[in-house]
Amino acid sequence: MRPETIAIRTQTERTGEKEHSTPLFLTSSFVYDSAEDMAAAFSDDTLDVNIYSRFSNPTVDEFIKKVCLLEGAEDGIATGTGMASVFSTFMTFLSAGDHIVSASAVFGSTHTILTKYMPKWGIEFSYFNMNEPQSIEALIKPNTKMLYVETPSNPGLDIIDLKYVADICKKHNILFVVDNCFATPAVQQPLSFGADLVIHSATKFMDGQGRVLGGVVVGNKDLVKQLYLFVRNTGPSLSPFNAWVLSKSLETLYVRMEKHAANAMHIAKALEGHPTLSWVKYPYLPSHPQFAIAQKQMNNGGGILTFELKSGLEGGRKFLNSLKWLSMTNNLGDSRTIASHPASTTHSKLSPEERAAVGITPGLIRLSVGLEHPDDILEEILQALENK
Repeated sequence: MRPETIAIRTQTERTGEKEHSTPLFLTSSFVYDSAEDMAAAFSDDTLDVNIYSRFSNPTVDEFIKKVCLLEGAEDGIATGTGMASVFSTFMTFLSAGDHIVSASAVFGSTHTILTKYMPKWGIEFSYFNMNEPQSIEALIKPNTKMLYVETPSNPGLDIIDLKYVADICKKHNILFVVDNCFATPAVQQPLSFGADLVIHSATKFMDGQGRVLGGVVVGNKDLVKQLYLFVRNTGPSLSPFNAWVLSKSLETLYVRMEKHAANAMHIAKALEGHPTLSWVKYPYLPSHPQFAIAQKQMNNGGGILTFELKSGLEGGRKFLNSLKWLSMTNNLGDSRTIASHPASTTHSKLSPEERAAVGITPGLIRLSVGLEHPDDILEEILQALENK
């Protein structure tokens, strides 16, 4: 079956009630038929049996299975948030004395983990510029264990050639981890280009309506087994209720992402060349620096675009204050269009030099384009630009 059908028809096995919609398993634990069955469940981690919902749960498993099928992965593990997935991946595969190479253009919380917490545990990091992938290989050391990227990046929308990076990782025998949150499997499948693990903040486009938190990591089953044991023992598990919401949301992911992308492309084209803007950036605009790479590895441009106000930091604040109905929030991937100002919010903890290094200028606005009528969204943006 094709991905759109898989996302809808992959369901937990029906109970005796023969329900059409998938059931929700809200239980903390599960019972056994005998003392011997209970002992066996705890003695063998490979047994496919539900013990406790921190370990596994049928509703959570359904969500994981769907993401695996959509990403082309062997196995996966779900967590309570996207950042729990990022942190669990780092802590599972990195130890004191190890080194990680990461794109400098990463989400603010990921940057904080790499720069503030990893050094406390003796883990080194090196940053590379997404626009200079040829610099990666020189950063790899004998103790390098992982290479980490977001593509498209948050919020600069930088794109990297996944196959190029995967070849470097294979050459040096290091783990290649990709945050695919901005694209989703409906737009891009990093495993098909050579990634080992793919991470999602399911809170974003996978949910699609700003309702619940969640994270998921999928990839090679042997790697996921190690991740599973870390999550099982440290506890950042996904709530079954949130998993149920996310699994149902995946049924409309492909339809939504097509609409998000169509709306974003419409707005990006209309804004390009606006006199108040220095530039507009969207993966499927020919003016994007990595347009050719986006065309090669993405099915469409996704639902995020950015633009730079010539009036800088103050202009960015005035723009947001001039919005009449667009949402101002730090989330993204919602059915409702969201405008944010990274320099004063999600990436405010970075120094001005660090922000500049990853393309976060004082006047940069990130627009998560929703599912409203594209002309309504455009008119709202234009009036805010005029009142800025």
